[in-house]
This record gives sequence, C-alpha cells and structure tokens, in this order.
Amino acid sequence: MVAAAAVAVVYRWYTKERIPAWITAMFAGSAVAVPRQAVGLFRAATDPAASAAAVFEPTTMLMNVAALGLAVLVAPTGLAIGDRIATDVFAVAGAREIDAEVGRLVRTVGRVRGIRLPDSADDIGDIDGYEPVTEDRKEAMAGKTLLFPRRLRDGELVERVTERLKTDYGVGHVDVELAKDGAVTYLAVGRRAAGIGPTLAPGTAAVAVRADPGAGASAGDAVQLWRVGPGGEPERAATAELRVAAGDVATVVLDEDEAAELDPEESYRIITLPNEPGAEHEFGSLLRAADETMESVTVEAGSELDGLTLRETDATVVAVKPADGTVEAIPSRSRELGPGDVVYVVARPETIRRVSRRAAAAEADAPAADD
Repeated sequence: MVAAAAVAVVYRWYTKERIPAWITAMFAGSAVAVPRQAVGLFRAATDPAASAAAVFEPTTMLMNVAALGLAVLVAPTGLAIGDRIATDVFAVAGAREIDAEVGRLVRTVGRVRGIRLPDSADDIGDIDGYEPVTEDRKEAMAGKTLLFPRRLRDGELVERVTERLKTDYGVGHVDVELAKDGAVTYLAVGRRAAGIGPTLAPGTAAVAVRADPGAGASAGDAVQLWRVGPGGEPERAATAELRVAAGDVATVVLDEDEAAELDPEESYRIITLPNEPGAEHEFGSLLRAADETMESVTVEAGSELDGLTLRETDATVVAVKPADGTVEAIPSRSRELGPGDVVYVVARPETIRRVSRRAAAAEADAPAADD
C-alpha cells in the first residue's frame, strides 16, 4: 500500500492527473515480489545447504501468491490515499489547476478555493452567435478543478475563471455562472469569429483583385475599380470598400452582382474616394476585438421586458426595431418596450443570455387537476 501511495503522489506531481489503477497494482506487486526474490537469491548464494527447488515447495508458493494477491488488493487503497495527499498538498502549495477535487480540509482552512468544471464535455455548451469550440477542447476542460485565492469576491471570481479558461484553453469567449458555494451551474464557450465572412453584410461579397491601391489607402475606404474598356477607354467596373491590400493584390467588398462581373485575370486601377471610413466597418472591427458581441432579442408578449423601459434592461441597447416600424438607432433610454420589438443588445454573452431569458414569455401554469 505504501508503494502504491508513493507512486500515486509522484504521478500526480508529474502529470497533474490521477494515476491509472493498473499502474499502482503493478508497483504494489513489484514492491512485494522484488524483496522476496532478492531474499531467495541471497539465501541460495550464501547458504550452500539451501536447495534451488525450495522455491517450488507448496508452503513457499502459497506465501508468495498470498503476498502478491494482498499487495494487489490493497493497491487501490494506497492509490486513493496517495492521490488525496498529493491533491491537497499541491493545492496548498499554489498549483493553478488539478484534475481532481480538493479535500474538505483544504477548502475550509486553506488559502485556495477550487472551482470544478463540469465532468462531461456534453455539459459544456456553445454560445449563440460564436463559432463552436471543438470537442477535444471541451474534453480537455471537463473535470478540471481551477484553483483561486479564497479572498476573491463572487464577481472577481467569475472574471478570474473567465480569464483562466481563455488563457489556458484558448477559447475566445466564456459564459459561466457560479453558485454561492462556487459550484459551476452553467458553462458555455465559443471561439472568436475568424475570417472576413462574419463581417460581410447580406448581399455583399469579398473579392481579391489585381490592383494598385494608393499608398495611403486603408481598410474601410470607399474605392472605385477602373479597367480598360473595349475601345481602349477607361471604364468604371464597380464601387467597393477596401478591406486589405498586399502588394498588387487588394481585397474589396462589393455587391454580389458586381462581384460576379469582375475578371480574375484582369488588372484594375483603384481610385480612393474622399469619404471617411464607414462607421459600420469601424464598429464591426472594434466589436470583433472586444469581449462583447451584438445579438438581437425579440420581446414576447407577457414577458418580463414587456412594458419596461430600455433603462430597466440593464444592458446596452444600440437599436430597436418595432413590430410595425423601422429601426430606431440609438433609442432613448426611456423608450418603453412592447410585444414584437426587436432589441439589438451589445453586451457580454452572460448579459445577452439574461436579457433573452427576460424577453421570453413566462410558461403558462399547468391547469389544475379536476376534483
């Protein structure tokens, strides 16, 4: 049992994971077999009267088998003791993460508190509006216990958990809820949207063309694409928005119909128009780099938000689309919400989820059973 406990401590220290049971059983058996074999060999070497066939005597064989069997039986007990000792010692020593739950003594009097993530990857959800995280990444997070100082308040603890998951597991966004005792009641993750596709408006396309944009041209500039016409005269091919330029290749965003008419083998000249970069492009760029995102939420009749003002939503609302009207950009905070209104919220995933829950109509109570 001592050998199993010792190897469990070493394995936990080196790999930060629980040792498999078969390894502890093998070491426990070896701890018994090696000394007994060594004693037998030493006796045969030092005592000429000792017989080599003595090892096959029934009594000797029975003792050896019993010792090996007992060692294997007590190995799980040694594994549990060693793993618990290693877990608590490493938690108190300041480890950042362990693949186990810290002991009650460490949680009560220690300097750390453990936040245990859901045991199964199926219990880790995906955040709406973001690219899903791979199952391998979720498997790596499942069952882990993150260690934090006890002095952290609830809000600070949520922030630290979010940052740790982003840093240690490479996820772009985290939505986590913690109970008063630190238990994870909800966890969802998502990847930051990559590529140019998520920033394209409906009906537009991004195309790479051979062109020579001006030295001062930058992303968001309004440009015109010109080419040589059939008669040798220059003609305008399209009006677009410049996204990026590298050497003699430029990526522009334009209407799908105009994009289909561009020739990939033809070279174009780019004229930069004297316009300011589009506010929508600048807003999109800032939003992609921030922790917040924008989501639309529909207010249902009878919901908690029905009849409240935007100030009472406790979220940043940048636009409202009434059920029978046009979009109202930057509405007044005193505007009252009604059924069918679509609110565009810019907030972190947990705030958007809370607003969506408040905007949903309450489920009708089940009818009472007839007497």
